[in-house]
Amino acid sequence: MEKNKKKTKSEVEDLEEKIQSLAEKVIDDDDEETGKEESSNEESGENGENGEREVPVTKEEIEKRIKKLLKQGKKKGYITYEDIDGAFPPDYEGFDSTLVESIYEEFEKNKISIVEKEPVEEDDEIDNESSEELVSILETSPEMYDNISLKDPIKMYLKEIGKISLLTPSRERELARRAQKGDPKAKEELITANLRLVVSIAKRYIGRGLTFLDLIQEGNIGLIKAVEKFDWKKGYKFSTYATWWIRQAITRAIADQARTIRVPVHMVETINKLNKVIREHLQDYGEYPTVEELGRITGKTPEKIEEILAASKETVSLESPISGDEESTMGDFIHDDSLEQPEEAAMKMLLREQIDQILDTLSPREAMVLKMRYGLLDGKTKTLEEVGQFFNVTRERIRQIEVKALRKLRHPSRSKQLKALLGMLNSSKRE
Repeated sequence: MEKNKKKTKSEVEDLEEKIQSLAEKVIDDDDEETGKEESSNEESGENGENGEREVPVTKEEIEKRIKKLLKQGKKKGYITYEDIDGAFPPDYEGFDSTLVESIYEEFEKNKISIVEKEPVEEDDEIDNESSEELVSILETSPEMYDNISLKDPIKMYLKEIGKISLLTPSRERELARRAQKGDPKAKEELITANLRLVVSIAKRYIGRGLTFLDLIQEGNIGLIKAVEKFDWKKGYKFSTYATWWIRQAITRAIADQARTIRVPVHMVETINKLNKVIREHLQDYGEYPTVEELGRITGKTPEKIEEILAASKETVSLESPISGDEESTMGDFIHDDSLEQPEEAAMKMLLREQIDQILDTLSPREAMVLKMRYGLLDGKTKTLEEVGQFFNVTRERIRQIEVKALRKLRHPSRSKQLKALLGMLNSSKRE
């Protein structure tokens, strides 16, 4: 808010400086040429983005990332889905079924296991969870799910999917073979037999902005996609393959739907990683890390850290009711400092009236040239080239018009008015 206030004040000061610049130019009896170009006006003023440069999606780049994952996997003996997400985020341009299969083939060939998280937990065999276990998972720790309603819809759904028999490896291969040939009944059975897999993955994303049922629904979409793309000939378990597509569907839905202003999927992943670093620092040292400390830990610049932190902030509606007061809203207590203060607006209007009154004694073209050259129109000074393009004449012709207009303003009747205006500006600054 303070920033906006300063910006409003600087507009008046900027106008004063531009009028003073013109007045001093006229009052000065030196007839030096006014054709000097302002180098600052030639600069574009556009800075490159601070964001990280995106690496082109090439076969070499994909192979490089897979090799890096294999190196990690060989060192640890396993690889996590988080490691894979780090190399290939859900919105990675080259993300498709061929990429997924090539990654899993390399892991299978090198006997590297894919696990949900570190260290490997016993409950990673999520296929075997019964409906009673799923319900108990949600009911035993209700404080973790304050925003989740455990009423009939969820319980009914969990009990229903708990009645579905699990598939044997041979049955799974048979269904996958038929599904690949386009058998709709085989696809349906393969999907329904793995609905518990979706629930087990979805519960890990509770509290990210979507309801539990929405998470399950989005995960089911990912499961359907996995069934359509699964190649049973590769030899790996369907649940291992489907997990990636389910996670991708859920994380993408969270990025697209959980916020009022959408945050790209790759930025959501970056925000989550930074939040993890912040939690670990808070746990180890008992205080929040500074931007500089976060930069050292993550290897990012302070500017990039601030950009990530800004993107992580949640939006709040100005119509949000104030707790304990049914009539008041958030907007009632926020002062709009972007509006000009009355005295600032009055000063700007007075200055413009004074300078317009002086310039009106010139021809319309001469007055417009001076206004454009000295930034009295929109606050931006224009080069001779820019003004020439506006009038469709050469820069030399604009220079001649400017010199002639300044010479006219040096006439005693006009310069007297400019001196009075300059004196008023100087006295106001002293005050």
